[in-house]
Amino acid sequence: MKALIFAAGLGTRLKPLTDNMPKALVTVGGKPLLQHTIEKLKDAGFNEIIINIHHFGEQIINFVKSCNYFGIRIEFSNEQDKLLDTGGGIKKASHFFDDGKPFLVHNVDILSDIDLNDLYSFHLNNKAIATLVCSERQTTRYLCFDSDKLLKGWVNKKTGETKSPFSGFDFTQYNEMAFSGIHVIDPYIFSYMKNLTDKFSIIDFYLSICDRENIIYYSTENSRMIDVGKHESLILANKFLS
Repeated sequence: MKALIFAAGLGTRLKPLTDNMPKALVTVGGKPLLQHTIEKLKDAGFNEIIINIHHFGEQIINFVKSCNYFGIRIEFSNEQDKLLDTGGGIKKASHFFDDGKPFLVHNVDILSDIDLNDLYSFHLNNKAIATLVCSERQTTRYLCFDSDKLLKGWVNKKTGETKSPFSGFDFTQYNEMAFSGIHVIDPYIFSYMKNLTDKFSIIDFYLSICDRENIIYYSTENSRMIDVGKHESLILANKFLS
C-alpha cells in the first residue's frame, strides 16, 4: 500500500524549534515526528511512501537515509522552490500513485491511535473518492456532512463564512466535523485536478467536487488524536506516547 506524508510545512507555530530544523524532525517521546508517522504507516502495511519536503528539506532526506529508508520504499516530492499547499502537494506526487489503488495521506504532525487498516477498509467498502478522518473536537472551522456521512459544505463559525457547491446551503442542517489531516484517496481524483494550478487547498478542492463525487468521513468514538503543530501540544503528545 502507498502513502503520502505531508512534511513540507514551515512549522511557524513551533518556533524557535523550527528555526534550524523542519517540523518533521521535532522530537516527541524520544523520536522525530516523521519517524513516528513512518513507523505507524509501516506497521499498518504501507510499504511505499512519498514525503513532500520544503523547509530544511535536505535534513529530512538525510534523516531518512540515515535510517536506511526504514527498510521500505521511500521517495521525496520536492517543493523546496515553492510550497504547493495541500492540494498542490497531492497533485505533484500523483506520479507515485500509479497502481490504481487508493492511497493514504497523513500530516506529519498528527499523532493518533487510529487503526489505519480499519480506515482503509472503510474507504474501500464505501466506494468514495475520498474518506476523511474527522472528529467532533471544538474548533472554528468545520466540514459539514449529512446523515449518510457525505460532505456537503464548510463553515467558519468565527466569521460566518460558508462554502458549498449546493445552492441554499445551511450549515445548521448538517453534522459539523473537524478534519484531522488523515485521509484515504482514490487516484481517480487526479482526473479532476488536471486543469488546476499547481498550488491549491485540498479542502477547497473537496468542496468543489462534493456535488459530483462521494466524499465521506471516518470517525471512531474511542480514538485519540493530537495535533503536534504548536508548543502547548508537545507536552500532551509526550503524555500520549507514554
